[in-house]
Amino acid sequence: MSYEHARAHLEKKGFADRIILHGASTATVELAAQALGVEPGMIAKTLSFLVDGKTVLILAEGMARVENRKFKDTFHTKARMIPFDEVESRTGHAPGGVCPFGVPDDVDVYLDESLKRFEVVYPAAGNDHSAVRLTIPELEAASDAKGWVDVCKE
Repeated sequence: MSYEHARAHLEKKGFADRIILHGASTATVELAAQALGVEPGMIAKTLSFLVDGKTVLILAEGMARVENRKFKDTFHTKARMIPFDEVESRTGHAPGGVCPFGVPDDVDVYLDESLKRFEVVYPAAGNDHSAVRLTIPELEAASDAKGWVDVCKE
């Protein structure tokens, strides 16, 4: 179901033609980079957090790691990942396919500054066999992000 939601969202935004479906798994940064033939940093991984009970998604470059101090400075709370068994019910996507497209209205999406070093990035498109090729301005438009944050290590 989540792929259909992501596809419908991307279609509404005019980016459905950018979706790439694979026979191979794209569930991890390494697998996605291999399937797409790009460097791992170009995979826009979606990190799922709970912030004061609210679901927050942060897209970061594939090799980035969240820095707890920066996260706390930005969100005024400790970084707490959503438990694996709650990811799908909170984001509408199963782990390995979590993306900012077709998520529930109460989910906040942010883009991490780490993505800006690439012209083109590849977030998932709702399942663990998909990606969508987007420029950074296109990602901003397609994701309905609330804004940019700087929560990853240099």
